[in-house]
Amino acid sequence: MLPIRIEVGDLNLDGELNDTECARALARVLPLTAQFRVWGDELHFDVALEDDPRPCPGKPVSVGDLGFWHQGNTLCIFFGPTPMSPAEDPVSAVPVTIVGRVSSFEELRSGKEAGEITVHARNGQEPQP
Repeated sequence: MLPIRIEVGDLNLDGELNDTECARALARVLPLTAQFRVWGDELHFDVALEDDPRPCPGKPVSVGDLGFWHQGNTLCIFFGPTPMSPAEDPVSAVPVTIVGRVSSFEELRSGKEAGEITVHARNGQEPQP
């Protein structure tokens, strides 16, 4: 697991990337800053991975999940219902690979207007090759 920090406007959220091929590929491109888009209670933004890890989607997403959509090279942060959600749980519009989690995700509702997101390794941690 790689501890990460996510900055959205004035918000600083801690999270972690899991130990999967896709998460390790994402860790290798950190730090990254991007303009994000909002879809309900989901932020998503483009990420160009150096490697093209094999996708492993299939699991439904949960609040706090970080998911990577391989076909669109997009990282998604789920923090509540999306327009496809029948209830309070998020529903992804596309199959994603879960690459990590973020804590204090409910705070993201106040950062939806910030427009820019930065993700980097936390506490001087370096990604493992």
